Amino acid sequence: MSRPSQTAFPTTRTVTISFSELKDKNADLSVKIEEGFGPSGLGILSVTDVPGFSSLRRDLLRLSPRLASMPEEAKRELEDPHSRYNFGWSHGKEKLESGKLDMLKGSFYANPIFDRPTTDASLIQRYPSYCGSNIWPHSALPELESAFKALGQLIHDVGLMLAHHCDQYVSKVMKMGEDEGLEKILLHSRCHKGRLLYYFPSEQSNDNNSMSSWCGWHTDHGSLTGLTCAMFMRDAVEIPCPDSAAGLYIRTRTDQIVKVVFGEDEIAYQIGETTEILSRGYLCATPHCVRAPKGQEASGLERSTFALFMQPDWDELLNFPEEVHIHKELISSSGPLTFGEYTEKLLDIYYHLKK
Repeated sequence: MSRPSQTAFPTTRTVTISFSELKDKNADLSVKIEEGFGPSGLGILSVTDVPGFSSLRRDLLRLSPRLASMPEEAKRELEDPHSRYNFGWSHGKEKLESGKLDMLKGSFYANPIFDRPTTDASLIQRYPSYCGSNIWPHSALPELESAFKALGQLIHDVGLMLAHHCDQYVSKVMKMGEDEGLEKILLHSRCHKGRLLYYFPSEQSNDNNSMSSWCGWHTDHGSLTGLTCAMFMRDAVEIPCPDSAAGLYIRTRTDQIVKVVFGEDEIAYQIGETTEILSRGYLCATPHCVRAPKGQEASGLERSTFALFMQPDWDELLNFPEEVHIHKELISSSGPLTFGEYTEKLLDIYYHLKK
């Protein structure tokens, strides 16, 4: 029998905030916000004891293998190339760090708040990644829509509470305009995007020796990413992860790599690049990756998880500070970019569609 491998990197628990603390708008959570999201933090914290979360997480993640096992023809009907596969089903469209197409995981994207964010044809043409419409497999998997929306809405609502406390923290160290706060920006946005992820079972290979074997190093470019703890399954039965070294890894500001863990009944939130830009670096985004389990016990293992990318509206202007260390090459010298323009530039890089 194989033994769980040990990580060569330190393992740390996320900073936690209870739901009861979070919903109190008058509570001073600045110490925990700084510890999790500040310049010396890991760019992540988790919220505990959220009513209803555990059952909603379980309901959605258990649908992931059923979605991935649908006939190929049915999954092709869920694809949306015009949106760069940012609505509906996506498999083998994104590239890994190596430049190879990522065949390890499939994704289902939808906006859990708005089925159709806009009817403006010019906006749909200009910002297809956000302004398109959801595509649901109503006939093949009718439960997916309600489960996806329920979990996405909950993570969104809790994220707005967290954004309020982020604003309270940032306002202590910099002047913020009335409409510049993270909470206000996210509250009025129509751009939020949920991603149901399914990692296909695979035999062990040399690729699994890589730290980023299940998800390459990247930094989220939105504002706030809500994340569930992964669910592992074999033959449709939920099991614990057989490898303690598998999971989420984060690269710190001092270039240290740390394995980060949080409970399956907690919602983790990570800071994205846009929040770092708007907060002038007082809230910090960090690069992260996901390592696949190794060993005989990991063979044939399935993994499901869900992320909600909370981000500004497509026409939200991003006023970049003079000093920016993330994607400097995308910033125009002629003036601010909208979030939609910034996103399209990033997608051009990720999908190698334009030079």
